[in-house]
Amino acid sequence: MSLSATSLRSSLIPRSTALSNAVLVVSGVLGLAALAQIAIPVPGSPVPVTGQTLGVLILGTTYGSTLGFTTFAMYILAGIAGAPVFANSGHGLDRIVGATGGYLIGMLVATFVLGQLARFRLDQKFLTALPSMLIGTVTTFSFGLVWLHQYTGQSWSWTIKAGLTPFIVGEVLKIAIAGTSLPSIWRVVNRKNS
Repeated sequence: MSLSATSLRSSLIPRSTALSNAVLVVSGVLGLAALAQIAIPVPGSPVPVTGQTLGVLILGTTYGSTLGFTTFAMYILAGIAGAPVFANSGHGLDRIVGATGGYLIGMLVATFVLGQLARFRLDQKFLTALPSMLIGTVTTFSFGLVWLHQYTGQSWSWTIKAGLTPFIVGEVLKIAIAGTSLPSIWRVVNRKNS
């Protein structure tokens, strides 16, 4: 594994242009918005279970750090500007500064971290893809939990109970989906390129 290794996106689109990057950003924002609408309320928690975190795992890894970060930043800006892209068709600055804001900022950082890890092509093998996805998830929840704790003023016990425990099973499934599908895609790409 070398530092010169690239993301899945750059393997599929080796010569990116401003137009191809714009199409990828818009597609990524729309994909994240669609996954955010898969939202299940958690009793006693201001944070719903959403498909967004799966989108972040795939987006950050396949797009690379710069394009992944840019795409998620545009997603956040679209939501702030009033586009109904957040969970339950939510929008507005209050979603960023409110109880769920730390998760959104954590996802932004996670896209960058996952993109950096993709430089080592960790997403090509199951044994390295799964830990890579776990790092992305831990990044998201680290920001989310600290933010939720500060925003609500609740105890750490409550924060863990409301902001982490209900999400564990779903996140394990999302890590499994991303961590198994990406190596499968890479196998097809590598076969076509050889």
